[in-house]
Amino acid sequence: MIDHAGLTVRSCATSKQFYLATLEPLGYGLVVDQSDAVAFGPPEMPLFWLYSGAQPHSGVHIALTAPDRNSIDRFHAAGLAAGGRDNGAPGLRPEYHEHYYGAFIIDPDGNNVEAVCHAPG
Repeated sequence: MIDHAGLTVRSCATSKQFYLATLEPLGYGLVVDQSDAVAFGPPEMPLFWLYSGAQPHSGVHIALTAPDRNSIDRFHAAGLAAGGRDNGAPGLRPEYHEHYYGAFIIDPDGNNVEAVCHAPG
């Protein structure tokens, strides 16, 4: 059900060192290392993300696995109809990987909820 999750942190560099040490006993390592974002997980599976932000906030990012692209389109439409705010229309996100198809909704409490499918077309 949960594909990946993310937190906003004051400093990716500081938090990266903390989570490198903290997650190593669980078998998770650094998978993505960018200036403003890092991700941890098993090899080639970024499951736990940290994003740099001036002020961390209580809202979190959670991504839910979707069975297909059509269900993501419906997720986005239903979220908007239920009072959510658009935070990214359904579509391919090739900057993540070739088949990454997702959509983002901000819920009534400010959480960023994503639906994602990794399968081709």
